Amino acid sequence: MPERLLTEDDGVAAWAALLRTHAAVVPKLAHALTEVDLPLSWYDVLLVLNSAPDRRLRMIDLGAQAVLSREQISRVVTELERAGYVERQPNPEDKRSSYAAITSAGRARLRKAAPTYLGAIEEHFAQHLTDDEIGVLSGLLWRVVRAEERPQPRSKRST
Repeated sequence: MPERLLTEDDGVAAWAALLRTHAAVVPKLAHALTEVDLPLSWYDVLLVLNSAPDRRLRMIDLGAQAVLSREQISRVVTELERAGYVERQPNPEDKRSSYAAITSAGRARLRKAAPTYLGAIEEHFAQHLTDDEIGVLSGLLWRVVRAEERPQPRSKRST
């Protein structure tokens, strides 16, 4: 079977460009945050928690919103807890689950690192796009996120 040629308007080419962009930019963001001694994974978790209602999330919800695997989330929350940036809180409605909550020290650490993070995004990503392109790209990508994160209907099994 002949190899399929990709064009710039091909869905596979768009996906490949998204993956290559991620691979090119994320290490640069991580490197920038080393200058303020904060791993990118920590920044991501702190950012998600800081934006959450009551600045806390159930661990399962944190895992769904942060860009880390479930195993990584647990490890990173443990590391952040040891550093005093996050605390685990029991969930009174479900004894099997707990919340991760950002502490005041975690919020201060996030604020201190934010200019470095935002500057790296500008330098390695946003400066290559116009404001209109950023708006269009953001809208398109969030449309995919919303569609793919929507609960899928259960398929009916035939008996």
